Amino acid sequence: MTLKIRDAVRADAATILRFIRELAVYERAEHEVEATIETLTESLFGEGSVTHALICEKDGEAIGSAIWFFNYSTWQARKGVYLEDLYVTPTARGLGAGKALLRRLAEIALENNCGRFEWSVLDWNEPTIKVYEAIGAQPMKEWVRYRLSGEKLSAFAAG
Repeated sequence: MTLKIRDAVRADAATILRFIRELAVYERAEHEVEATIETLTESLFGEGSVTHALICEKDGEAIGSAIWFFNYSTWQARKGVYLEDLYVTPTARGLGAGKALLRRLAEIALENNCGRFEWSVLDWNEPTIKVYEAIGAQPMKEWVRYRLSGEKLSAFAAG
């Protein structure tokens, strides 16, 4: 078995969308997925895109992906890597694909002089939390994430 991590290309958009939908089902939020192949292709690979994706392949077949972007720390005055989504197909879990994707992202962070590599995980996702803790990641328990979206975002922006 050979795992290969590579940068995603436009031709991967349908596979990435399938992974996004499968992840949403796992996270009990499939109804929230609005992405289409077209919007995903534009947002990941279009002109001015700030988002990146990696594909993990086993023997030439895509078995996982990571979608990420650079963020910024004012305290460090340095950019960081933020992992938006990490997904490995159920049949490929336990093969090291998730850890390989995380390791490649850590390498990208170091290659770009980033001060941090961060992500979020649902508090009920114990198997994934165990993986993250096993690689040395620590939860940021004192921080609470907030979000404005949809009608509330529009209403607030309108004043």
